[in-house]
Amino acid sequence: MAKGIAGKNNWALVLLILIGVVLGGFLGNLVSGVPGLSWLNYGKTFGFSSPMVLDLGIMVLTFALTINITIAGIIGVVIAIIIYRLL
Repeated sequence: MAKGIAGKNNWALVLLILIGVVLGGFLGNLVSGVPGLSWLNYGKTFGFSSPMVLDLGIMVLTFALTINITIAGIIGVVIAIIIYRLL
C-alpha cells in the first residue's frame, strides 16, 4: 500500500474522510429540526439533475451522481483529518 508523509497510510486518510462525511451528513439530518442546530444541515447539492441513460440494445446503463455538501459534513471531514494527524 502507498505510504504518505511520515509513513502514514493514505488509504486510512481516505477512509477517515469518508467516515467523517457520512457521520457529518447523518448528524446534519438528525439535528435539522432542532432550532439552534438547524444551520448544520445548510449546504449545497450539485451533480446531475437527471440520470444519464446509455441504451446499448442488450444492456442499459444508468449513470447518476449527486453530492450534498453540508456544514456538518465539512466539520466531519475536518475532525477526520485531525484524527488522522494525531494517529
